[in-house]
Amino acid sequence: VQLQASGGGLVQAGGSLRLSCTVSGTIASINGMRWYRQVSGQQREWVAWITTGGSTNYADSVKGRFTISRDNAKNTLYLQMNSLHPEDTAVYYCRANVQTTTYGYPADYWGQGTQVTVSS
Repeated sequence: VQLQASGGGLVQAGGSLRLSCTVSGTIASINGMRWYRQVSGQQREWVAWITTGGSTNYADSVKGRFTISRDNAKNTLYLQMNSLHPEDTAVYYCRANVQTTTYGYPADYWGQGTQVTVSS
């Protein structure tokens, strides 16, 4: 199983970016999916999660500005980020709980991260 994150970049404060994360491999089903972020030298921070059915939850720091969504047909996770602040600058990682066709229990897999930089 591989997770490929994309969509990061440089944006001015107040701008928007949309991150994507595509899951590939021997997938039977994908359960909960999450976004995290990490600033260099700091702990990785949970940002948002979404269930298979579309229920969502957000960290207080991004609530009202970020929207997590998923396209189950495309095995893809999204994070729409609006009204970006300089403190949103971080490497963003996706994580998915995946049931494969070759292993009996679901497991968590991580993407490689995509850099988001917000200039003031």
